[in-house]
Amino acid sequence: MSRRIALSVAAGLVVLGGAGAGAFALAHAGEQAPTLAGSTARYTAPDGDREGSLSFVTDVTAGSGVRSVKVLAWPEDSSLAEKELTPSDMAAAERADCTPSGKNTVRCSYTVKVTGADAASSPRGRWHVAVLATAEDGTSTLDPEAAGFTVR
Repeated sequence: MSRRIALSVAAGLVVLGGAGAGAFALAHAGEQAPTLAGSTARYTAPDGDREGSLSFVTDVTAGSGVRSVKVLAWPEDSSLAEKELTPSDMAAAERADCTPSGKNTVRCSYTVKVTGADAASSPRGRWHVAVLATAEDGTSTLDPEAAGFTVR
């Protein structure tokens, strides 16, 4: 599970006074980094013959549109906790499935099955879900602790 599973600092728009500054702000609104909202994770452990799962959901808004959302679950007691997670750390992360849910907003979900063997080899305790959202204009937002869950 740790290889397959392992999302935001929201950029603010500074609005300056004056007509020229207002036009400048509107022209650059599409270049804002994506924002995440309502991120949740749910872990269900396998039980007997029934597989478990990890499900993650978040809403992503970007003025230029959302190009991709990558998800990585990682245990709190790991080497990732000792260093700051970077976008390059997310390169091999899996993509979430996203569907439109409003103007410039998509709802993204990611679900992975957890087998008994996955659960047995996974560290127990608190886990975090990191998210890297990339907009069509190339700006991105990384939230290393967008949501959390516990593996018992």
